[in-house]
Formats: sequence, C-alpha cells, structure tokens
Amino acid sequence: MRKTRGFSLIEVLIATILVGMAIAALVAANSSFTVANDAGSDLSTAEFLIEQIRELTMLLPLVDPDASTWTVLGPESGEADVSAYDDVDDFDGATFSPPISSDRMPLADLATFSQQVTVEKLNPSNFNEVWADSTNSGFVRITVRVLQNGGEISSATWIRARY
Repeated sequence: MRKTRGFSLIEVLIATILVGMAIAALVAANSSFTVANDAGSDLSTAEFLIEQIRELTMLLPLVDPDASTWTVLGPESGEADVSAYDDVDDFDGATFSPPISSDRMPLADLATFSQQVTVEKLNPSNFNEVWADSTNSGFVRITVRVLQNGGEISSATWIRARY
C-alpha cells in the first residue's frame, strides 16, 4: 500500500477559494463599517451645528429691540452681517457657509457644511398655522437645516415665545 503525504490539488484549490471568500467578506464588512462611521460622524457634526444656532438665538429677543412692533422677517437695514443681528427674526433666510458657532465666528474647518435658517411667525392658538411676515405674533418657529456639499444631513425645528 502506498502512503500519500500532503494535500491533493483539489483540496488546495478548495482551501484557497474558501480563504479568498473569507477575505473578500472581511473587506466588504470593513468598507460598510467605514461608510456607517462616516455617516455617523457627519450626523454628529450636523447636530453640533444646529445646536450652535440654537444657542446663538436662545437669548436674543424675537423682535428688533429698537422697534415696538414686528417688522418683516429678515435683517433690518444696516444689519447686512451676522455680527449686527440683534434679534431672532434677522436670521430668517440666512445661510452660513462656512457655518458659524454660537459666538458668530465662522468654523472654517467645517467648510463643506452650511447652515440654513428659517424663521416663521405662528398663530398663537394654532402652531401649525404660519402667519404673514407683517402680522404681530408672540411665537416663532425656527428651523435649521444643515447641508454638506449641498445635501441635507439633518434639520431641527423649535418654537420660541416672545418675552
């Protein structure tokens, strides 16, 4: 009787195919984990940028301190730059690219992101009803959308009361 030593060619071929498939599966899984990690990182950054606008507008009055009644939403004359914004309604329609921090400084490291702010006057008895810009209201809805390279990553909406 003849004794054989080692593996046959078929056994080596099958083992090679199995090892190759395992390596391909690991590479695919690693790629999926990297994509998921990047998406999570972008979402965290977007939530941070939303929070910056929330903190910035938190202590500002809803209406221009120099006016006794509502004006049209958006910055008043002479408030062309975010550093001059003195009330929440000035932020309506503003887009910040690069985004800004709560102290109104640009965040150049996050230049691929932008913040879009919308301010809407609300009916005090029905928050689903948006009133015209010139209508006096004690409530506004602030919406911040964060985009990265033009695609929306996250958005948040909150309601502020006039105090």
